[in-house]
Amino acid sequence: MKKLLQISLGIVTSVGGFLETGLIATSAQAGAAFGYQLIWAVILGTICLIFLVEMSGRFAIASRMTIADGIRDRFGSNMFIVMLAITCLVNLMVLAAEIGGVSLALQFVTGWSFQWWAVPVAVAVWLLLWNGTFGIIEDGVSFLGLIALSIVVAMFVMGPPWAEVAQGAVPTLPDKDSLHYAFIAVGILGAVISPYLFFFYSSGAIEDKWDKSYFGINRAIAILGMSFGAIISVAIIVLAAMIYPPHGIEDVEGYEQIAMILTPAFGGWGLYLFAGSLLITCFGAALEVSLAQSYLVAQGFGWNWSESARPKTDPAFCLVYTICILIAVVPIALGLDPLTVTIFSMAITAVSLPFGVVPFIFLMNDRKYVGDHVNGRIGNAVVLFVIGLAFLFAVVTIPLQIWGG
Repeated sequence: MKKLLQISLGIVTSVGGFLETGLIATSAQAGAAFGYQLIWAVILGTICLIFLVEMSGRFAIASRMTIADGIRDRFGSNMFIVMLAITCLVNLMVLAAEIGGVSLALQFVTGWSFQWWAVPVAVAVWLLLWNGTFGIIEDGVSFLGLIALSIVVAMFVMGPPWAEVAQGAVPTLPDKDSLHYAFIAVGILGAVISPYLFFFYSSGAIEDKWDKSYFGINRAIAILGMSFGAIISVAIIVLAAMIYPPHGIEDVEGYEQIAMILTPAFGGWGLYLFAGSLLITCFGAALEVSLAQSYLVAQGFGWNWSESARPKTDPAFCLVYTICILIAVVPIALGLDPLTVTIFSMAITAVSLPFGVVPFIFLMNDRKYVGDHVNGRIGNAVVLFVIGLAFLFAVVTIPLQIWGG
């Protein structure tokens, strides 16, 4: 029964980890600019993420090590330091975007500028990390994220042309602005395949003390959990495609426009449902990014680490997320547009992907770590495909940011 419950917890956990400010923003932009054409990007990214998340859990179960432990042990300190530096930069940008997302949600509800909410939001994130346990963060906040299901309900209420929606699952070339189309596609894939999820997930498996009886549960959580988040992301694209173009909006310029995505279906309540969805999912993502950063640093340097332990037993671990939150809140408190921060963080995430996914092909085929649980042909093929995508993103993302962003 406990393992069956963890499947359901894995599903709702994806609401906070998979669906966050980057995917909400890029999905809304995709629907506004290109209708249903970019649904395929969410599907492709989700399939890749399912494999990588499953491998993260399988590695942790088989080796009793996290992905960060494996990278340091397999590739040495020098390689780990390079990966750590790049990942830290990316995580700080993503964390700033998540704090901005929560602050904007509070602005929509109260009318007070997001700048004034930035510091209180950062303090709330820090307090929950300082006083909470891994179970509270993994389960409690994520259950509240079920409010995001209102987005899926709104999609069915609006009654989209399902044949056109289905056609969007097949990659097609756009009939206009191909550079912008490519930029949004890369942004969606970068938002879906976020390296911090791998580090958080493998560390969570160790925190929850998964043993070898959890291989099947791990697979179920990866498939059902990530698919659950993808459905909500597709719903955002569908709603944006139905709502924005008829009003002459093809370029979403701020979260104020995204906030109205539920009002055609729910009227005045739509704004509050969207604000609640944005607040909970971004708050959950802020917690996960902060923890992922602390896990990565602490595991890399051999420090004590556990979110469920008291801070006095792992002070360096707690210091890392404290410093990260202090740095990340600055641009939002100074008034930098959260949507700008979000789009830039997705671009940087896409550039950094090679450092997050290349280690998988080595770790998941090394019997020293995973024994008989090495990757099969399909798993290796997916990892190689993602590595190819990652290097492609690293080359094209910055030019696309300049000419197509």
